[in-house]
Amino acid sequence: MIFIGYSGHAYVVYGILRAAGQAVTGYCDKEEKQANPFQLDFHGPELSENALSLLIKSGCFIAVGDNIIRNNIFNQISLRNIRVFNAIHPGSLIDHSAILANNGVMIAANVTINPLASIGVGAICNTACVIEHECIVGNFSHIGPGAVLCGNVKVGNGSFVGANAVIKQGVQIGNNVMIGAGTVVISDVADNALIIGNPGRGI
Repeated sequence: MIFIGYSGHAYVVYGILRAAGQAVTGYCDKEEKQANPFQLDFHGPELSENALSLLIKSGCFIAVGDNIIRNNIFNQISLRNIRVFNAIHPGSLIDHSAILANNGVMIAANVTINPLASIGVGAICNTACVIEHECIVGNFSHIGPGAVLCGNVKVGNGSFVGANAVIKQGVQIGNNVMIGAGTVVISDVADNALIIGNPGRGI
């Protein structure tokens, strides 16, 4: 498997894949990184001729934390018959009835995903977050470390829920929303909003 992107978020994904017994052999990025803690081979930008031939053979994981950039890369490479793997830590707890997309999902260590939850394409469920029963986590969204989605919460596409935020049961969060770290959300949130505080308020 080859990474697309190689910085802090990729380091976390590398640990997940190693724990799951999956090998990462190289990375694609705009330029070769000075920091290369896992001694991965550099293959150039992902759309270069050399990189594309390797990606088609090996498949990839888009190890980019930014939701918009991750989505854009996925759209580009999905047109080129390149498989995008999931990265699921064996120390996560995922109920058998939960539904995970097959492409680009990251589930970190100590994550809990409870019955009938649904995780979308390219979504990130970061360290020790809790996705309760019947929650929907949209495509290319990011649930931060320690965040809690209580039951029946919906997080829209491209939205970000910050570390240790808590979303009340039944709340609907729109697309491209940003929820600040430690925020407590007790009511629905419209698309493109920025919410902070306890209780959460728009700014």
